[in-house]
Amino acid sequence: MPEWLYEDGIGEARAALVADGRILEAAIALPDPLPLDTVARARLIELTGGGMGRLDIGGSEAVIARIPPGVTKGASLTVRISREAIPEPGRAKPPRAVASDDAPAPGPTLLDRLTASGWPVRILRAHEPDALEAAGWSELLDEAISGAIVFPLGCLRLSPTPAMTLFDVDGPPPLEPLALAAARAVALAIRRHGIGGSIGIDFPTLANKAARAAVAEAIDAALPQPFERTAVNGFGFLQIVRPRPRASLPELLRDDPVGAATRALLRRLEREPPGSPLRHRLPPAIHARLMSRPDWRDALARRTGVTHILDSV
Repeated sequence: MPEWLYEDGIGEARAALVADGRILEAAIALPDPLPLDTVARARLIELTGGGMGRLDIGGSEAVIARIPPGVTKGASLTVRISREAIPEPGRAKPPRAVASDDAPAPGPTLLDRLTASGWPVRILRAHEPDALEAAGWSELLDEAISGAIVFPLGCLRLSPTPAMTLFDVDGPPPLEPLALAAARAVALAIRRHGIGGSIGIDFPTLANKAARAAVAEAIDAALPQPFERTAVNGFGFLQIVRPRPRASLPELLRDDPVGAATRALLRRLEREPPGSPLRHRLPPAIHARLMSRPDWRDALARRTGVTHILDSV
């Protein structure tokens, strides 16, 4: 039976749904003042046209697509966060909100979400065997950051863009088996990395209409609902649209690669013996980030008993 593995890490909470020793789904939650399904009082600070506006929610900005009748600039209203902030190069998308009649309440934490999923949840500790790593956690992070995903007959290249997340399929002939294997690999990667919104897949060009239909059916068989898709067109392109309530792992990690690398290192430091050289030789960018985050250093000291300053290489 699949099981959620959960860690309350330094600077992030992380989790993976694991079955038969491999990761089916994964999540990283950074501290967020407005997580999904937060209900809060807001103030309308700008009318942006078309019934839309900008909100101030406790000092954080959000957008609302439909301002309720009678609500004017400067007025207060209660809203629910319907989509978390999405990082994008050059222009991050702020959280999206909708008007709500519910009482203000914080949004669920990652652990709350896992508990509500129906799958069992195991909370991991740093002194225990590293179950996340055994399931492929480091490889998952490498996939998200590099975009390179290997499958038995070829490889995928994952590329988040402002318009959509793209998958390019590469591999040797014969092309029909390659495309079928790639369809399953893409579906598994979409689920594993929590990719939503518009997704484009560039398969090898298949002249056979039946082969193109089989590729689309392979997507249907491997990717859980809800989603919508097109057929594979004559140029080998298929588009999928999924709900996008929060950033995918590639979007989250690529938005702040130094922060992501620092948090991954902190995870390793929690498991290293006190005399490990890893504690003394850090890349300059990671060392600088640690020096800028006394809260992370204090948390590491509490968890490991190590209080000295970590040095740069």
